[in-house]
Amino acid sequence: MLKKLLLFLLLSMSLSLFAAQKINGAGATFPYPIYSKWFAEYQKTHTDVEFNYQSIGSGGGIKQVLAQTVDFGATDAPMSDEELKSAKTPIRHIPTVLGAVTVAYNVKGIEAGLKLDGETLSNIFLGKVTKWNDATIAKLNPKAKLPATDILVVRRSDGSGTTAVFSTFLADVSKDWKDKVGAGKNINWPAGIGAKGNEGVTAMIAQTDGAVGYVELAYAINSKLATASIKNKKGEFVAASVESISKAASAVKDVSGDLRISVINAEGKGVYPISSFTWILLPENAASAPLKEVRAFLGWALKDGQKFAAELHYAPLPAKMAADLVKTIK
Repeated sequence: MLKKLLLFLLLSMSLSLFAAQKINGAGATFPYPIYSKWFAEYQKTHTDVEFNYQSIGSGGGIKQVLAQTVDFGATDAPMSDEELKSAKTPIRHIPTVLGAVTVAYNVKGIEAGLKLDGETLSNIFLGKVTKWNDATIAKLNPKAKLPATDILVVRRSDGSGTTAVFSTFLADVSKDWKDKVGAGKNINWPAGIGAKGNEGVTAMIAQTDGAVGYVELAYAINSKLATASIKNKKGEFVAASVESISKAASAVKDVSGDLRISVINAEGKGVYPISSFTWILLPENAASAPLKEVRAFLGWALKDGQKFAAELHYAPLPAKMAADLVKTIK
């Protein structure tokens, strides 16, 4: 009996030695497709690491990393100075890729080619423009046969970095929006119905004629939703693509300081104006074994993982920026 007990204890100890290191993270739905791909690829060569990422929105990710219930967070909206001050340990923002928030729609009669400027888009989400054949939309799309369908605005119901990116753009291009609504992860929406996550908004648009909402580019493409071309600072109507998203980051040169960098409504020709970095929130706690693994993973993601970005409709970081960030992490 004693021999069996000793054998059981030795076997248990051996198994524990070879158990995978579990890494828990939570946050943005915006980068979930690329992060899922990265975790799967990384674990092919690092079988001793297991990632558990909960796609709960940027607001939830920030709350959990502040509460220290996860090893890392993820957000599309940088933490505020107040949030950073409230952290029990310093938290560093690490940009991982760039993505785009698209204006996706489902309207019979407008299968593709819709053009919208910031002011019209603002008025749609303010509830002022309520029909698809409204004169302001018609003026931007003179050749389109716009139906008299009611517009149903679909927006996020949860704290969301995607919302922060979208509302920041609207506040930048529309004084009316800035004064009445403002920007942030959680805002008081003047119109529409809410859905949870990029997944929920995408599903609601897909099943509702007349719907319009904002979702990350990969979700729109994977669900075969039509997306509008948006007027940028140069006056061009630009569709979201890996190329037009990349151009938004072309002006970023220095990554040595605070990395809460905005490229929303950036200057430049061919820029898609609702583009943004997405960030991993990395607590600076060198004594933590999981955090050492997160740093190692981020080094891989910034070097080898960038090649997977374009196929999933994200823009990789500029090569020099990624290389500098690897040094920063080390």
